[in-house]
Amino acid sequence: MENDEKLLLHICCAPDATVPLSDLKREGWAVTGYFYGCNIHPEAEYLKRAEAVRVLCSVLLADAVFPGYDPQSWYLVTSGLSDEPEGGKRCEVCFAAQLRAAAEYAKENGFAYLTTTLTISPHKDPALINRLGTEAASEFGLVWLDRVWRKNDGFKRSVAESRRLGLYRQIYCGCIYSERT
Repeated sequence: MENDEKLLLHICCAPDATVPLSDLKREGWAVTGYFYGCNIHPEAEYLKRAEAVRVLCSVLLADAVFPGYDPQSWYLVTSGLSDEPEGGKRCEVCFAAQLRAAAEYAKENGFAYLTTTLTISPHKDPALINRLGTEAASEFGLVWLDRVWRKNDGFKRSVAESRRLGLYRQIYCGCIYSERT
């Protein structure tokens, strides 16, 4: 497929972006990464993950956007959900906030398409993520590229590629609540 349309790839972390970013580029998309990290705690962890995304994008010759670290905005969105189990309602709200922020950025910057790396994880619900992505894209007049990156050994490939590149691999999803589980 040859495609020069602009696609914004929401990136949750560098390891999870290895396969989506390289596959989309190979498919011919004009892809730019968008690293949302307001959910990541503490700031030192955010900085490690942001640097890993910079390294990956440098290796893959891809542009990336880092909208800034504003954990208070994330705490506001997830207020009252601290006792939710990992994978519960708090995660759904978090995914929606991340995808909505990416969609808003995409609309403001001339992107026609949006997708995410979140569906590479075997610990996340791809149907939920793609539904939330479709809703966010639709709200901003974008086309959601529905992908499940963990298919065809995507997760396994991402682990191998992130190891090969020496990328930082975190041991928790990112938020203060997932850190304590």
